[in-house]
Amino acid sequence: MIRVATLLPELLGTYGDGGNAVVMATRARRRGFDVELIEVGVDDPLPDANLFLLGGGEDGPQRHATEVLHARGLAEAYRAGAHVLAVCAGLQILGTHFCVEGDDRFEGLGLVDAVTTRGVKRSVGELAVLVGGRHLVGFENHGGVTTLGEGVAPLGRVVRGRGSDGDVDGFRAPRLWATYAHGPVLALNPWFADEILASVVSAELAALPTVADQLYAERLRALGL
Repeated sequence: MIRVATLLPELLGTYGDGGNAVVMATRARRRGFDVELIEVGVDDPLPDANLFLLGGGEDGPQRHATEVLHARGLAEAYRAGAHVLAVCAGLQILGTHFCVEGDDRFEGLGLVDAVTTRGVKRSVGELAVLVGGRHLVGFENHGGVTTLGEGVAPLGRVVRGRGSDGDVDGFRAPRLWATYAHGPVLALNPWFADEILASVVSAELAALPTVADQLYAERLRALGL
């Protein structure tokens, strides 16, 4: 049984990132895996899950979500072996510090050495990132600039938009992926969903051709990639 938990959708659900759970469950089930989807609210304990999903949110809810996830022990669950996919505000929460509500600085969960400050200009629009030879596509809407610490690997190199800092987007670590791409990102990038799923089940996956692959190819053509 694969247990996929969407964390705090009432706080981190601004841009439809909850759809990532549906994509993950659908692609896993079509390959014969049993999947349980769990929505974890602000008053719920952190479940025993294989994959935790964090989405985007506004400044106040992001700050609240950080407090809740710290108290519930998300960092401890990750270090114990869980997988994590984080988008936008979720990405910032996983770092050591982030700025919201102006330049107020708050402590993150510290899963990776990454600091988010406020950018001069908000980034809104198409985002394309080269990840291991393939393009990850989506859209971004954020005011943060995320700087990675020494030894932290970015998710990929930005070829359209700004991502974390204009050069790279997100970060990755064992069992962890983070990006500024909304969409939901797993719906727009079926290959990325399968990369995460393969890690969760610790196995190579057979190809699963779907209409999502056609839509992904059309998106690349529209972006000139």
